[in-house]
Amino acid sequence: EVDKETFRGFKELCKKRRQKLYPEVEEVLSKVKDYGLKTAIVTTIAHFFFKETLRPIEKYFDFICTGYEAGCDKSNPKIYIKVLDVLNVKPEEAVVIGDSLQYDVLLPKKLGMHAILLDRKGGKRKQASNVVVKDLREAMEMLLNRFK
Repeated sequence: EVDKETFRGFKELCKKRRQKLYPEVEEVLSKVKDYGLKTAIVTTIAHFFFKETLRPIEKYFDFICTGYEAGCDKSNPKIYIKVLDVLNVKPEEAVVIGDSLQYDVLLPKKLGMHAILLDRKGGKRKQASNVVVKDLREAMEMLLNRFK
């Protein structure tokens, strides 16, 4: 068990080492929401670790699902099933965009979801026979072309 002081210190450290958003994130989310699409974050990272980072873009998400809320990590299909249930979306209507081939592409595809591998550095393109994009703008263009 962790005492409150240690936990508070850990939270402060997390705030200092705050993650940064990629420059295109808010623009992409805004456009996706303009199309009326539902959006969610699926992560096993504790919410307090990235809460400050997400504050400017929280309004664009219908649901943020952490491993704590789902009772499992991203290797377990339950986390994606929970998001589908909360958003009232069928697997074949959902698209997962992420940087992990195993957890953001292969697992969702087993559930009948569509998946896009985000490969900003270009090193994963050869290992995936899936849809691969270099940034979120490219992913958004692919998605929105389906709805035009």
